[in-house]
Amino acid sequence: MAANINFSPLEYEKPAEDELVRRSRSFLELIKKRRTVREFSVEPVPEEVIRNCIEAAGTAPSGAHMQPWHFVVVRDPDIKKQIRLAAEKEERINYEMRYSDEMKKDIEKLETNFEKPFLEHAPVLIAVFKESYRIENHIRRKNYYVNESVGIATGLLITALHYAGLVCLPHTPSPMRFLNEILKRPGNESPTVVLPVGYPAENTRVPDLNRKPLSQILTEF
Repeated sequence: MAANINFSPLEYEKPAEDELVRRSRSFLELIKKRRTVREFSVEPVPEEVIRNCIEAAGTAPSGAHMQPWHFVVVRDPDIKKQIRLAAEKEERINYEMRYSDEMKKDIEKLETNFEKPFLEHAPVLIAVFKESYRIENHIRRKNYYVNESVGIATGLLITALHYAGLVCLPHTPSPMRFLNEILKRPGNESPTVVLPVGYPAENTRVPDLNRKPLSQILTEF
């Protein structure tokens, strides 16, 4: 990256206060309807929609503007099957050996287990990788606040997908280094999450869960 960066005037038009309130309420009502979905229709998703959502995710702020993320879109059925089999292998071990009894009890009510058919049924998978460091002119360079930066970008991606009218599931098989091999990603990248993306299957059910009220998540001074 260049040592010196040019600065330009910010493009900003201040909305009226009532418009600020209207926009915030409109967004709140929209995002309240976002749900994690495990049952997907096989109906294809327009490629442009996925690309637009990923481009939106790429606008996220990042430490020193290093943008330490990479997104891999998978539509190929054979590759999706490879990912499913590898994920289920690790998840079976998690359920049998790695997860505590308390954790298994907490996730049991969500009707989930080591089987992950959504990794194969969803028309699109988006694997998100974090770039722990970068190579410039054969020299290893450090990236900053990588987890925070990629986490923000992933949140933007999930929000963009919901805004576009799609559903997704943040899936984090652990360990998931197998994604580097299957998706041919370099050693300086580590997978952070896989998002099955698409339309919900007909008659999809979601758990009746309550989100914490504002009074429990907000402190003001």
